[in-house]
Amino acid sequence: MSKTIIVSNRLPLQVKIENDNLEITPSVGGLATGMKSVHSEGDGIWIGWSGLTEEELDESLKKKVEQEVKKEKCATVPLTQEDLEHYYFGFSNRTLWPLFHYFMEYTEFEKDYWDSYVTVNKKFAEVVLKHAEKGDTIWVHDYQLLLLPGLIRESMPDISIGFFLHIPFPSYEIFRTFPWREEVLTGMLGADLLGFHTYDYERHFLSSIKRILRLDVNFNEIIYKDRVVKVDSFPMGIDYNKFHKAAKENMDRLPAERSDLQQRIDDHFMKDKEAKLILSIDRMDYTKGIPNRIRAFEYFLNKYPEFKQKVRLVMLAVPSRSNVPQYQLLKKETDELVGRINGQFATVSWTPIWYFYRSLPFDNLIDLYTSADVALITPVRDGMNLVAKEYIATRVKKDGVLILSEMAGAAKEMNEALLINPNNFEAMADTLKQALEMPVKEQKKRNTMLQKRLRRYSIDKWAAEFFKALKATQNLGQVIVASHMNQDIRENMMNKFKKAKSSLMMLDYDGTLTGFRDNPEDARPDEALIGLLKQLNEIPGNDMVIISGRDRETLEKWFGKYEFKMITDHGVWLHTKEDGWVSLERLRVNWMENIRPILETFVDRTPGTFIEEKKYSLAWHYRKADPELAQIRVMELNTVLTSLISNNELSVLKGNKVIEIKSSNVNKGRALSRLLNEKEYDFLFAVGDDWTDEYMFEEMPSEAFTVKVGYKKTKARFFVHTPERVRPLLAQFLES
Repeated sequence: MSKTIIVSNRLPLQVKIENDNLEITPSVGGLATGMKSVHSEGDGIWIGWSGLTEEELDESLKKKVEQEVKKEKCATVPLTQEDLEHYYFGFSNRTLWPLFHYFMEYTEFEKDYWDSYVTVNKKFAEVVLKHAEKGDTIWVHDYQLLLLPGLIRESMPDISIGFFLHIPFPSYEIFRTFPWREEVLTGMLGADLLGFHTYDYERHFLSSIKRILRLDVNFNEIIYKDRVVKVDSFPMGIDYNKFHKAAKENMDRLPAERSDLQQRIDDHFMKDKEAKLILSIDRMDYTKGIPNRIRAFEYFLNKYPEFKQKVRLVMLAVPSRSNVPQYQLLKKETDELVGRINGQFATVSWTPIWYFYRSLPFDNLIDLYTSADVALITPVRDGMNLVAKEYIATRVKKDGVLILSEMAGAAKEMNEALLINPNNFEAMADTLKQALEMPVKEQKKRNTMLQKRLRRYSIDKWAAEFFKALKATQNLGQVIVASHMNQDIRENMMNKFKKAKSSLMMLDYDGTLTGFRDNPEDARPDEALIGLLKQLNEIPGNDMVIISGRDRETLEKWFGKYEFKMITDHGVWLHTKEDGWVSLERLRVNWMENIRPILETFVDRTPGTFIEEKKYSLAWHYRKADPELAQIRVMELNTVLTSLISNNELSVLKGNKVIEIKSSNVNKGRALSRLLNEKEYDFLFAVGDDWTDEYMFEEMPSEAFTVKVGYKKTKARFFVHTPERVRPLLAQFLES
């Protein structure tokens, strides 16, 4: 029976050793809560680090941890103290975390950190592969495991893998500075479905895929090797009912049953009926904008002094990564700011900021949520921010105002909140005043809409939507009509080739016999390729033809002395041993004078592009151009050319990162038909990679072995993944 395997850096368990006794309790938190239903179903298993390093465990304790964790349907990944220092505190939190949150000044690119990150991702892969079986579904979580999908895919190419990033994905301009950018992107592409909180993060990721890996992206689908990888956004929700129910219970308590914290808050309101509480809850992290928020509150008190002794900012900062220098400096700065503002504004009966530097129990969080008139959530960059959603869920009476940073992922779906730029103190002060004075009727109108959305798209719904989308990716591979050239098909083809008395092989060059180069001049054949072609050409009864869009002069220079059959310029010239070069078509070239200046303007406006001038065609190459700019220019150029050449017997061919203009009377299919009319063959084979080869595939009889290179829609019967697979395939003909 197939199962679901969840993989995250930490297990959803708190594992502690007290006096040689093992204590295991479930974790509380967004991911642990959200994945509870997925984890509990069937034979599901959760893989992650237990929280205890190898140095803390002797053999008996290690065995005991594994046994106890197994009872909770979990499996541990063994990490050493060095792993923790370099992989987690190092690469994950000193490289990826600041870089992905746009804090480049805090980002450290250390080779030792990277090496450890690779090693630990491999450790995770080993444990996953130990438990994974055919038909299972694997869901990998977050930035600590960006390489894991690719590592799993290498060993289990047919397994279903999903990946979700819980932090922002940065823009291309930020991500391009990352030394190991290609490795991370290819690692992520091991997944079938990549999930992000917002469309912005999804868009940034796709932009990097196009610009760095130069892969084709069709809307939100990436063609990668022999697969289609889907990319989508899934805004993470909360356990809405849990928070709403807790808030109701809190409000129904009698005064004597209330917590000490709640009683102190109640005292604040009893002293002045106009008193207001502003709530701020975060981890102590530089991404949360805590110093900015405190300064903005100070600015607010100075700009609107009528609120002095009326409002209080209750600030809860949960300790985080306190051994990292930036976090220590942030704590120091926060302490000093709070102290200075309280010293400046406080009176005998009023302190403007209540500051808690600790974590609070769930019940106390509910005390704060239900008591606050305004929630001030202003991160400078945040993947989602669930605190904003939790505050809204606890507004049982639908009152209260949420002020939310535009830079939080949650802002994309919480438009009824008051959205602000966390760097604009003026706007923050004015928005605070607006929130404090907002009529209850408007508060209820905004919160009704917010609550309706949050209740509907809860964390369970988030997990279910992701799994539904992951399951749907299993059908994405059906974009190709062609079948994969597997071993059975190869054997059948070779058997027919052996029996044939006369055979024809049509071999495209660029993108087929050799990979693409940024400069077409660099694609000259290597000795191994020439040796292979000579052997194919010497097979008795076999006509081997190199058919290319290249010009006659280039192929003459490369292959002329071997007396190969060649068709050049997409079908203009034919070369044979007996007749040398023969013209298959009579073509005009005077049209080039009109088209060349147009292509030159596109070269001038599109850095990285150039014109290749052939004898009978003009080609505009854009392989080195920015992919998104090139996409726009391709549409523009196509529109311009279509309007110009409609009556000129010219056609526009869209190849692999190239647009070529040539006579519409010329194509590889017409050239092939002439060969088929001159001689009868009892075995036919053709291989090519782009749209110019489709004419050839179409012209071939239905029983011919036509092979497309790459994972694209085609008229060929079969396909192979990459040009690297073509030579071994051709070598099999020699063995036959």
